[in-house]
Amino acid sequence: MRSRSQSRLWTVLAVTWALLAVALYISITEGTFDISVKDVVKTLLRIDPVMEHDLVLFEFRLPRIVIGALVGFALGIAGAVVQGITRNGLADTGMLGINAGAGTATVLFMFLFQGSVTGLGTWSIMLMPLCGLAGGLLAASLIFMLAREGKRLDPQRLILVGIAIGSGFGAVTLYVSLKMNPQDFEMAAVWLAGSVYNANWTYVVSMLPWLLVLVPFIWMKSYVLDVLQLEEDSAAGVGVPVERERRGLLIACVGLVSACVAVSGSIGFVGLIAPHIAKRLVGLKHSRIIPVCGFIGMTMVVVADLIGKTVFAPNQLAVGIVISIIGVPYFVYLLFRTAK
Repeated sequence: MRSRSQSRLWTVLAVTWALLAVALYISITEGTFDISVKDVVKTLLRIDPVMEHDLVLFEFRLPRIVIGALVGFALGIAGAVVQGITRNGLADTGMLGINAGAGTATVLFMFLFQGSVTGLGTWSIMLMPLCGLAGGLLAASLIFMLAREGKRLDPQRLILVGIAIGSGFGAVTLYVSLKMNPQDFEMAAVWLAGSVYNANWTYVVSMLPWLLVLVPFIWMKSYVLDVLQLEEDSAAGVGVPVERERRGLLIACVGLVSACVAVSGSIGFVGLIAPHIAKRLVGLKHSRIIPVCGFIGMTMVVVADLIGKTVFAPNQLAVGIVISIIGVPYFVYLLFRTAK
């Protein structure tokens, strides 16, 4: 039975990697400036490098693809964690207002300390995830405090409180954005919609430490997420310190989201959709759900970015908007299914 589930896991991962490889191939080779696969390989291996190919690949396409992949991977895993610790299939970091809290803190940092959205230095970019972490933790603390009924977490109240908190942080973000000059306001609006078009290698470097530390921690805690699917008394009865583990996983989740929001703005619904697909494909064990969620999220963001920059060419649509076009109907479907 175990070998069968492992075989299913690797089959799902193989199919996901194949879809991702197709999206990567199209993203790298197609565009305003087409590059053949041969030229891509020669450029990557530094065989007779051409300046135009170097510029297109290393300055524009590859950073954007890598950032999209990392953001999707982190958001998919964060969604699995949030749904695991709340035992609510409708929970998502965007729906709960965590993205909004992290976004508000990041915009405040850019406005108050940098004075501009453009021209951020390396240290500023590296510090933005920390500011996002502060805002995300504030939002998460408010949500979990207000969504409690006695000592228990009310899943229905959690969604309502999350939407309210998210709206409040969104209003603060809009107010701060309106104080910016017109050029910065326009860039902030695009960034908040969820965009990776302005990606560069500094953004990649700012994300990597968060993923390298937090993703292994979450995966090692996958058995805790399995136990947390029980009622709180039952989970405590098998020796799991529920509140401590929940806080640790929540902080890790907010850290991942903050790193994502700092480089790509608020991209919603990835953390909602990826866990549902993963559970249908590989079952309910979080040691399998977490990696599958990561790669499903990665594929979703890379494909959505590809759609946004090709289908609407020469204009570009932010990846967050493309995913929302799919995510909103799916969320409504989940609401109706839950109500029934």
